[in-house]
Amino acid sequence: MGNALRFLYGHCCKPETAGDSDSLGPVSAATVGVSVLAQDLFQFEITSQVPEGLGKHVVSSKKAQANWYRKLSEAWKEAKPPPKTPEEAARLVIQTLKRHQKADVEGLLAFYGLPHPHALAQVTAGAPTSLPQGVKFELQTLPVDTKAVADGDTITVYVNTTDHRESSSVPGEVQKAAAQRSKARAARNYGKADALQKKIVAAGYRVTSVQNEEILARKYRIRLRGIDTPESAMPYGKEAKEELAKLVQGKCLRVFVYGQDRYGRCVGDIYCNGMFVQEVMLKKGLAWHYTAYDQRRELETWEKEARAKRVGLWASSNPQMPWEWRKEKREGRLH
Repeated sequence: MGNALRFLYGHCCKPETAGDSDSLGPVSAATVGVSVLAQDLFQFEITSQVPEGLGKHVVSSKKAQANWYRKLSEAWKEAKPPPKTPEEAARLVIQTLKRHQKADVEGLLAFYGLPHPHALAQVTAGAPTSLPQGVKFELQTLPVDTKAVADGDTITVYVNTTDHRESSSVPGEVQKAAAQRSKARAARNYGKADALQKKIVAAGYRVTSVQNEEILARKYRIRLRGIDTPESAMPYGKEAKEELAKLVQGKCLRVFVYGQDRYGRCVGDIYCNGMFVQEVMLKKGLAWHYTAYDQRRELETWEKEARAKRVGLWASSNPQMPWEWRKEKREGRLH
């Protein structure tokens, strides 16, 4: 068990140091808070000891604290991928310790400098345990590249073709091209390998590397069901795109697909580490409930909550609806 947490700490949350050739960028104080929590969980598995000084922030006994760390250690290892941002780490702590005293949960968050519960958009915990009514199929995606986020309500994902739903439908020419590409790369014939990759991409697939393993994956474009976000040129269009990218970057997603739109995109609900992505976008005031295509009451409620708090786009007194903006653009009335 310790090895699993050591891997998660070392590869996902370890603070960066000067001269680290694999550095992804400058480390922030908040990121260090996440890293320290991961390190403490790893140390707990070895020593069964909670960190010194924690007792000054919480009200329960050392025995109770040890119980928290056992639960958090298991939850951290089960999260795929593990938390990387302060918000993700805070949600994991809150969800894992939801039956414990509020003062203890808030004290633990404060000990690591993680966001207070009130600073987070409160979201419904957990994805459905069975396929909701109307779902045609489910996708389990590979980790998402932030560049795959087109805007606040559209994302491109890839699914491993070894998935039982995909394996029987991969075109023979794609399988052949993937095998030839692998041989070309082994022979360092990168020009041929690139040409074969272009052929694979043109067919709606892609050979991608995940943890140093090359995987043939199928491409899907997903339109988030039930919401409409500002277009890129509209106020809060950039913020909506950035929020969606932050939510899904590097994550494996569950997508419940209900159908296709006229652009060939799959229309679906997206869950990320148990969070319903559309719920987050609505509660942060970065999306409208798209009532022309979706009548779910909970989406209406989440939009009303954001309106009442005047968060995101609702800080404006009369924000323009994206479908009206698109109509004006089509009719040439947009200035």
